[in-house]
Amino acid sequence: MPDWWRMLVVRGTKKLRDRVRATPAGDSDVSTTLLGDWFATALFWKPQVALLVNERTLLPVYMPLAPAATLLDRVPDAIASALRLQGVDEATIASELSAMSDARIAPTNNPSIIGTMNGFAMQGTRRFGVTRFDLEQLTMEMSRMITPLEKGGESPDRRLAALLGTGGREQLPSNVIPFPGSHRPETTPASVGQRRSGRPARSRPPPCADRVHGCSGGGRAGKP
Repeated sequence: MPDWWRMLVVRGTKKLRDRVRATPAGDSDVSTTLLGDWFATALFWKPQVALLVNERTLLPVYMPLAPAATLLDRVPDAIASALRLQGVDEATIASELSAMSDARIAPTNNPSIIGTMNGFAMQGTRRFGVTRFDLEQLTMEMSRMITPLEKGGESPDRRLAALLGTGGREQLPSNVIPFPGSHRPETTPASVGQRRSGRPARSRPPPCADRVHGCSGGGRAGKP
């Protein structure tokens, strides 16, 4: 790969693009990294945070927003740190860093990823203080979550392991935390009736097969 063809495209929301100084990506520009494009937004916490979400794996990365002018210069190292936390080997990380030598900014173009990013922003807001403002710990916690839009039911850390073809966290016991609303319990007619009436649904006795003497326990006994 020639040196001039090493690019990372960061697709930022408008509120992020308004604060970042970076070369805009052209219409034909694409990420040359294995992980592809990253989406990003600004979270106005105290201190302010930038949230990145990978398009292919949905892996989230939380990093300091300030100074916003140099955010894209710091994004490759933040991504590399997140990959190390996931147990990715150094050769793969070095390859990704090499392919991210030219980081450019572009508008978002995938509503599904934006929805996932909003979910990570909401859940991150709830956990930010609990993790004592440790962005690496927050990144790890959120990487184990299954998002409402994830049809395969896999958390980002497992998707990353599958994409890279590594064992890593894919071999660890499942420890995922679903986003609210990401899983709905199966409903049966009985459970639906119970929810509507507020009372346990009554089961009906099986039909009586003895048409001559009748059945006991279910209505009047038949005459001998």
